[in-house]
Amino acid sequence: MTTRRAIRLTMGNAFREAAANRAGFWTQVGTMIVNNAVWVVFWGLFFHRVGALRGWDAHSVYLLLAALCTSAGIVLGFLANARAIGRMVADGELDAALALPTRPLVYLLVRRVNPINMGDIMFGVVLFAVAGNPTPTRTLTFVVAIFVAAVVLAGFLVSMGSLAFFAGRDDAGELGFHTMLLFGAYPVDIFGSSARLVLHTVVPAAFVAAVPARLVQHFDWGIAAGFVVAAVFFGALAVVLFEAGLRRYTSGAVWTRA
Repeated sequence: MTTRRAIRLTMGNAFREAAANRAGFWTQVGTMIVNNAVWVVFWGLFFHRVGALRGWDAHSVYLLLAALCTSAGIVLGFLANARAIGRMVADGELDAALALPTRPLVYLLVRRVNPINMGDIMFGVVLFAVAGNPTPTRTLTFVVAIFVAAVVLAGFLVSMGSLAFFAGRDDAGELGFHTMLLFGAYPVDIFGSSARLVLHTVVPAAFVAAVPARLVQHFDWGIAAGFVVAAVFFGALAVVLFEAGLRRYTSGAVWTRA
């Protein structure tokens, strides 16, 4: 069996497991959609009173939310273990993945699907269709930007989780996850210059939501190039840290399905 086919089968099995309980699956999807709708209502009321804030108006923020929900939904839904790498390392749960004839990181990322984040993807796509003024060009930009943003987010989460190989704790992974989603949900320009620098470098939350939204509205080749460079950097960083940490990994004698 080729590696590519093994990955496809693993992803298929993960999705079938997630969708096995249809009532539970759609309940979780619906819950997330309602949760995200609250953000739309909040920002709608906010900008109704304020008008605009440092170049961001209601439609700009709806695009930001569409980008955040869709990119985060892809990573946390289809690559659910990206968030769990640190915990699995700290608990010594990588044994099953190491015994397989495929790259452990790839297997771990596609092994589990989180149904609740399917609601994020659906919500983000619908929000873009309703509030994003979609045209062929804007839609293509949105789709490409979403997948680049997903690489940034997945790379960052795996990088933070991989620190557990060296520290023995998964605190960094959880902190990184919550920080990304917290700051990603706000227009980056409302922060000061120092905070904006951090959100484009150390904690790249701007690349998960604000940058895709800006590119859809006003495409700029310079920003797009920087966006791709960030995705390559965090994707490579994730692989390097995980592989380096794996050489330090001590089995926990815990045989799980990851």
